[in-house]
This record gives sequence, structure tokens and C-alpha cells, in this order.
Amino acid sequence: MIVGNGDVGEGGAEVIDAADFVIRFNECRSYGSGGTRTDAIAVCNTGRPAKAMLASESWRIHPATLEAAEIWSVRDPEKFAAMRGPLAVSHPELDDFCDDYTSQFNDFCVQAGKLHRVVDIKIHESIDQALSAFSPAPYVVPSSGMIVIGDVLDRFPDDNVTLAGFGHVGWEWHPFAAEKQLVDSYVAAGRLTRLAGKPLASSSQGA
Repeated sequence: MIVGNGDVGEGGAEVIDAADFVIRFNECRSYGSGGTRTDAIAVCNTGRPAKAMLASESWRIHPATLEAAEIWSVRDPEKFAAMRGPLAVSHPELDDFCDDYTSQFNDFCVQAGKLHRVVDIKIHESIDQALSAFSPAPYVVPSSGMIVIGDVLDRFPDDNVTLAGFGHVGWEWHPFAAEKQLVDSYVAAGRLTRLAGKPLASSSQGA
């Protein structure tokens, strides 16, 4: 079960908590109304979202953070280091977007007794390639949700994977329209299923 930060809909919490493995994102904003089971938290490990989480005592002691056995850093440091120069030209306002906090998340996991893993660069690049089929408007990076979907489908191709709390809306530099089309294609192919839910907009870099 991959649980985004949107509304998961009535009855969704029970379905989520009955899953074998539940992945949430960043501050786990759907925790509670979207169930409580949390096995892994996928985090934006660069830029403002990473800095804010690491500096937040409330994030560190959040019930979801305490319960999660794994923290997944969704942004490959090598990929984002290479993006810094081009982004300085195309999006100078994102001057801290590629600041890397991967080692700090690893330190947190060591101290908390959690597994830390970094999603491989090949996942990011394969998602970029898959999105190109839908002619997305210019974007900076896929959303964390889309990266995790690609990662889970790659690592667990025979598992039943369900999405909840995905409205495909949020930060302007994620290609949400193309992501929705890509996810719909995975659903049509039987690779994913969805739980019904309402979109929840966010302006965060890590939406």
C-alpha cells in the first residue's frame, strides 16, 4: 500500500491498516484519517523538505516516524548534484533544491535503529522516460510519489500494489498531469489498483 498525503476516502483507513506493507511520505499528513500502519516513510532527502523534517522534533517523534522500520530517500544524490548547474540557469529561485541531506537521514536511521535506503538513480531515469510518452510540460523532477511507485513496481513486480491518497496535484514543477496518465496506464495494465480519494493540493517542493 502506497499512501499519499491526500484524502483516502471513507473506509480507506481500515483497508490501509490491513495491508502487509504501508509506505507513507514525508510528514505523513494522511496518518490517522488514512490509517496508522507505517512500515516505511519515503522522504525528499534534498532541499527545503529535507531540511525541515530533520530540524523538526515533531517529525522525529511522530507516531508514523517512530513506527516505521525503514526510511527511503527518494532522490539519488548523484542525480541531484548533476542537476544543480542547469537548475541555477533555468530555475534560479530553486537555489537550495539540490542541497543534499542524505547522510543526515542515514545518521537519523542509525540512531533510531531503522533501515535507510536510497532509491536508485535508474528509477528516476526510467520514470522520466515513461513520462515522456505523455508529452509533459517542462518540469523539474517527478514527484516523490511517482518515484516510489516506480521503485515498488520494479522491486516487487509480483505483489499487489494499491495507491491511496493520490490526487496528482501539488507543486507546480512536478509533472502531475503526465503522472496521472502514467499511473492510469499502470492501473489499466493491472500493475496497480487505486482506492478512491479526493485530491489535496500542496505547494511544497516535495509534494
